[in-house]
Amino acid sequence: MKKLRKQLIEWLFDKSQKVYTQMFKNHEPWGVYRAELLTYPDDSLGKHLGLFLEKNGFELIAKVERHDAYHTLTGYGTNVEDEIALQCLCFGNGKRSPYLYGAMILGVIILPDYLEYYYKSYCIGKNAHPFHQFDYKKLLKVNIHEFRKAIFSKSQIHQLIKV
Repeated sequence: MKKLRKQLIEWLFDKSQKVYTQMFKNHEPWGVYRAELLTYPDDSLGKHLGLFLEKNGFELIAKVERHDAYHTLTGYGTNVEDEIALQCLCFGNGKRSPYLYGAMILGVIILPDYLEYYYKSYCIGKNAHPFHQFDYKKLLKVNIHEFRKAIFSKSQIHQLIKV
């Protein structure tokens, strides 16, 4: 039954993402691709973003590129429960958007099995320095380890980035 609920959320994410980017995102796409990111310095956010995309067989999604930067910064995966937990972390950090609300509300209702994980993620975001508002395209050459240290405490980094 849990597998079916996860598949439902994946389907909803897929369908709603396209509508959301068309209706609510009016800024220009980054115009940056995985191959270019992989040429960035080894410890840069951009290189790690490229590696994240390569590992998952993705390219950046136009107009919502920042979302994959959040994955890279926090170490959250791309499975359904991690996607919802990432939204909870961002909510705790002060991010607000219709998509975030929808993902969190549906995630909690359809997959309540992960409530503890969602709450823990919310608390990490709440206690971290604000990071949701940055222009991540301008930060692609920043050292990812230093960037994480500026946002998260050592214990938060340990909780987020499973070494």
